[in-house]
Amino acid sequence: MAANIDKVKIVVVGDSGVGKTSLVHLICHQAPTTNPPYTIGCSVEVKLHDYKAGTPGEKTFFVELWDIGGSTSHQNSRSIFYNSVHGIMLVHDLSNRKSHQNLRKWLGEVINRGSTKDNANGGDYDQELFAGIQIPIMVVGCKADQAQNLREKSPSGRSSVAEECGADEFNLDCNQVKHISPGSTNAVKLTKFFDKAIERRYQGRESCSQGHITPTMERKRFFKTSHVD
Repeated sequence: MAANIDKVKIVVVGDSGVGKTSLVHLICHQAPTTNPPYTIGCSVEVKLHDYKAGTPGEKTFFVELWDIGGSTSHQNSRSIFYNSVHGIMLVHDLSNRKSHQNLRKWLGEVINRGSTKDNANGGDYDQELFAGIQIPIMVVGCKADQAQNLREKSPSGRSSVAEECGADEFNLDCNQVKHISPGSTNAVKLTKFFDKAIERRYQGRESCSQGHITPTMERKRFFKTSHVD
């Protein structure tokens, strides 16, 4: 039966130590991890997700969450994980302002598949670079228990990165299951993000809503500057 379940790939990126592994574990297992391992390379967890839950178009998918190691020493080898991406989760530490600022660099790394020439400017934000992004993006602030929302804010009150990228966002403490419990605001945002990733992976929003989802037979362009299927 599992072989018949379609899947989508979401990469989870951010600086080393911001809480990516704890976040992925919480999402996939609905339980905190007491001793998260240091991620070398990439670790993949899988979550069963009901697309359009409670509607006639409901369908179950595997959501693969690719937890990418954030060590700078592995930067040149990470590009192998950025193929066929259907969603990007940008993770930062709410008690570390620099980790939030670095999300621009991480986004650039993913959409350029780690190309050093495209990041030769040191990861400075180029708004035009991201203007054509259509792939779903979610910004998540971890370690809410250790900080009083120190993130860089835009005039609208949203974090600057989320606003610039048109991304949704939420903050949480990865030791608190209630922060993504079913029906919570964070859980609803996460569900919508997964639904959008599925819609990007498979044909047409209209086909998805009718429950007739079939894999596309040709590569799709998701970016103006790069393409990911």
